Amino acid sequence: MLELKNLHVYYGTIEALKGISLKVEKGEIVTLIGANGSGKTTTLKAISGLVKDVKGEILFKGQSLIPLAPHQIVGLGISQVPEGRRIFGNLTVKENLLMGAFLEKNRKVIAERMERVFNIFPRLKEREKQLGGTLSGGEQQMLAIGRALMAEPEILLLDEPSLGLAPFLVQEIFRIIREINEMGTTVLLVEQNANLALKISNRAYVLEVGRLVMEGKSAELAEKEEVKKAYLGV
Repeated sequence: MLELKNLHVYYGTIEALKGISLKVEKGEIVTLIGANGSGKTTTLKAISGLVKDVKGEILFKGQSLIPLAPHQIVGLGISQVPEGRRIFGNLTVKENLLMGAFLEKNRKVIAERMERVFNIFPRLKEREKQLGGTLSGGEQQMLAIGRALMAEPEILLLDEPSLGLAPFLVQEIFRIIREINEMGTTVLLVEQNANLALKISNRAYVLEVGRLVMEGKSAELAEKEEVKKAYLGV
């Protein structure tokens, strides 16, 4: 479904990704784990068209994403939930969600999508008239995911969804990610909480300083000594 082939990404003279190749098949949850600065967020930004100094290939269902603008990539069925949530604090919950459906003109379709989001996140329904900036961290993360789902993506890119959340909220967010996947959305997950990420994903890749150093089934990677020591605190 999504494939990166020998992808290099540059920020000026700095090479942030050094020839990575990975695949995400339809229906999977695939996770990218690695330390800060390893290139995880850069990978997602490259897929979404937010960084353009790239070499190699980024293919979605066989089509190259590299020449496309970010809104065109969203139109193909790829939505990203950015690190730090990036909701619009001065807009209401409902207005934030509507921003996620900016490519859809049919009001009935938009209303149906919003109803689905409210079914996944009942708390957002309770707060639909509340300003996004007044929500708790966990509610803002739900809103950021809900906003991305309003585009009805085939694949959801999640960047550090557990960042800054209390442990009980982290468990809830991961439960929701699994639920979204079971409803038919493919997920590419970037996450520093490697323990949880490996538990909910099918396959995983390990990034170190712009290079992929390991890949495989998540359950198998979780048993590797080097992964345990570096990422699982064992």
